Amino acid sequence: MSANTTSRPPVISGRSRAAAPDRRKQYRRRARIADILVTSLWASGAAAAALFLATGGASKFSTIADAVTSTGIIAGLIGTDFILVMIVLAARIPIIDRTVGHDRAIAVHRSLGKPALYLLIGHAILLLTGYGLSSGINPFAEIGPLLAIPDMPLAFIGLGLLVVVVITSLVAVRRRFSYEGWHLVHLLSYAAVLVAVPHQLSVGGILSNGSVERVYWIALYVLAFGSIATYRFVEPVVSTIRHRLRVDRVESVAPGVVSIHFSGRNLRSLESAGGQFFVWRFWTGRTWWHSHPISLSSVPTGTTARITVRDLGTGSSAISAVRPGTRVSFEGPYGMFTDAGRTAPKLAIVVAGIGITPVRAFLEDSRVQPGETTILLRASTGEETYLWDEIADLARKKGARVYTMVGKRALTGPGWMPQADSSRGVTLRSVFPDLKVSDLYICGPTAWLDLVEIDARRAGIPEHQLHTERFDW
Repeated sequence: MSANTTSRPPVISGRSRAAAPDRRKQYRRRARIADILVTSLWASGAAAAALFLATGGASKFSTIADAVTSTGIIAGLIGTDFILVMIVLAARIPIIDRTVGHDRAIAVHRSLGKPALYLLIGHAILLLTGYGLSSGINPFAEIGPLLAIPDMPLAFIGLGLLVVVVITSLVAVRRRFSYEGWHLVHLLSYAAVLVAVPHQLSVGGILSNGSVERVYWIALYVLAFGSIATYRFVEPVVSTIRHRLRVDRVESVAPGVVSIHFSGRNLRSLESAGGQFFVWRFWTGRTWWHSHPISLSSVPTGTTARITVRDLGTGSSAISAVRPGTRVSFEGPYGMFTDAGRTAPKLAIVVAGIGITPVRAFLEDSRVQPGETTILLRASTGEETYLWDEIADLARKKGARVYTMVGKRALTGPGWMPQADSSRGVTLRSVFPDLKVSDLYICGPTAWLDLVEIDARRAGIPEHQLHTERFDW
């Protein structure tokens, strides 16, 4: 490990002492809102069941057949509720993004996927069993009569689509897809919910006209698909037209890495913070059909912005070759990997590879005092030191200390650092002696980031002081 930049001895400045309580106050406020949001999302499933029971469902348990059928109905209602909640979480609603963060919202979104699928499969099995018990025939024989009901084929199609979506979302399966291919398959979830709407509103008269239950479900559908329409389609189109973003030039940074410079108008009104990302779409014959979630690598000015991209696949390779003048549409900004997430008086940053891009913008935008910040830059080879010179310049301006590590991962000791540093006894605590009173920001490849995160937790850093930006989906 080497130190590239030195600063005065670390002290907690008067300004930092004053700012720390404000940061903690802001964190507690965001945490309360986040708790309310998460509780409300999970409680909606209970509300779906409670409304069914309160509007006559409680009386439909008089026989075994009725009990099985009613349980199946409840499973279907809760499963559908979870699917709609997942859509709300994926809509990138600003209040959710600013409080819980996009990555945590998507984590909750993913955690609901399997329960929702199991509930909907249980819904189908329990209904077939209940109907079979009522008619005294084999449950499988009920499939034919059910399919004869006008809306039921759509319900079966919707369930099939959801099975495909959930299976392709499993980590082991998802890694076999490109981001673009997976994203295209994932859009099936919207179709799956939509084709099941007629079935839910008509079959069996469960949601009869004028009932509170019907109002609840229509409101939830409007919230879910209204959020998607507003924040994933309408708002991005309006922003794209307003800011008129185009590729200004493409600059080579290293083999396989380029910085794409944009020109536009009134870009500061986007109110993006250093460390946030946008979802970009480049309108060329090779790239128009897929989008790319990429962080800013510098803070936008009124007329310019920049991202830095590494060639990691077909999609990123294609956008690295875009020509000046290419029109660009975008969604965002998103993410909580920003100065607004800080709660502690000191700042520690660990970054590897192309993870440097949000860190570079974050450091540029951060409000820090001399001696407050320590940065550790990590690369496997000398060719992977992307934007390190810019980090060094920013560190000198802000009075930050910078350390560097270059080399393959260690086979013994902490696996996120080179063997030479591990053998010398270097640890996260030796690099960041003030770790427990620091906000730790980590960005880099997922497997490497996980190792640093484990090390940080073992060192005793409070959970709310740990901030990560993962380059996965």
